[in-house]
Amino acid sequence: MQRNRFAQYSFSPHRHRPGPALRSEVPARPAVPVGHPGRAGGCPDRPVELQHPAVSGAPRNALSKELLKADQEERLSSDFTFSYSDFGDGVYLDRAHDHAATLYEALGIARSDRTRRKAAARDNLEFFGAPHVAFLFMPVFGDGVRAAGDIGMYAQNFLLSLVARGLDGIPQTMLGFYADVVREFLDVPEELKLLFGISFGRADEAAPVNTFRMGRVSLERSVVLHGTPGVLDER
Repeated sequence: MQRNRFAQYSFSPHRHRPGPALRSEVPARPAVPVGHPGRAGGCPDRPVELQHPAVSGAPRNALSKELLKADQEERLSSDFTFSYSDFGDGVYLDRAHDHAATLYEALGIARSDRTRRKAAARDNLEFFGAPHVAFLFMPVFGDGVRAAGDIGMYAQNFLLSLVARGLDGIPQTMLGFYADVVREFLDVPEELKLLFGISFGRADEAAPVNTFRMGRVSLERSVVLHGTPGVLDER
């Protein structure tokens, strides 16, 4: 059933249950999972050195207030660019539009309701009610792409480790839009750049927004096989 869950659609909880997860259920070392492959660091079993503090309790609440204040004052400070205009016309922009439409439908928000859409976006800065949030920082070598690849591999392993413990997490690009706020609050060195955050806890299964599912592109469309005819037919 779990295999089916990940194969057919993508699930990231946009509402969590209140209260912290038990300490024993949170991955003990949310730094580098054992056996995690890495490219940029030159070692097959670990990535480049990362720093990603996890925040809970009173510090989590105080940081949320700082992020909401920065958003209200329009103090954006992204370490990396992000714009839908860079998606061009085609499948990537179509997927982004489908994602937004599906999410707002689950929230019961009309496309024309800018006030509620803004409020839904600001929910990112309250970590969707999750009791814990981790921030993934990285050093930048050259164009930063290979180090970012290591971050992505780590993040996927971390998300899967949460599921293995009965927890759920949601990666949040929007948290990276306020890198200076997070860096200052957590006393992270300037040379480390914030890619994104992951809020985690227990998904609130009763929340209507958690009916939101984003379908996956089929393997036939995303994978090109050479010399192995019929493999996808055997699924």
